[in-house]
Amino acid sequence: MIKICVADNQPVVVQGIKSYFNDHSTIHIMANANDLESLNSVLQTKPIDIVLLEFELKGISSIRDIKTLLKEYPTTKFILFTAVSEKMYAPTAIKAGVSAYILKNITLAELENAIIKVYQGVIIFSETVRKNIDILSKGKKSDRLFKKLSTREIEVLRYLNEGKKNKEIAEILGLDEKTISTYKLRLLAKLNVTNLVDLLSKAKSLDVI
Repeated sequence: MIKICVADNQPVVVQGIKSYFNDHSTIHIMANANDLESLNSVLQTKPIDIVLLEFELKGISSIRDIKTLLKEYPTTKFILFTAVSEKMYAPTAIKAGVSAYILKNITLAELENAIIKVYQGVIIFSETVRKNIDILSKGKKSDRLFKKLSTREIEVLRYLNEGKKNKEIAEILGLDEKTISTYKLRLLAKLNVTNLVDLLSKAKSLDVI
């Protein structure tokens, strides 16, 4: 039996997955968590094989938090099951050690198949992500935006798009407010724009956020 923990902020997602796998012959939803603290509690007390993890789970502020989970629970496999664009985060997440990066637009039957494959040791991600990983691994210069921006810059950009101020972003990421200002200046320079409105507009047009 494959023992699953669903870590997601949205009750409808959790309930939908629980309902689909109810009485399943191979997959058992053993627990669910609605924030990082409760997820850690589950992983410390239950023998979970796979975590279905929403990238935007409350308490997770960056890819670094996911790396920490991978390090602290090496026998558990993590599937990022999220609506967050794979273009920017999936290559980093896969290289960090997650077993799959799956967007929430798939069917539950496809999710079922993915869970079984991950349990068997298969790493799952799209062809687009595969190409991006290849480019990153070669270490060659590229005009692709994901190559120009660091993971931290992408995180700052994402929070700016959500309307958060520098102080709020600093608190979320555990950084100094001046550091966030520096990241913002770097983003303006790298995307060749002069203000926040144009920065977000260009990022959206390039499918970064």
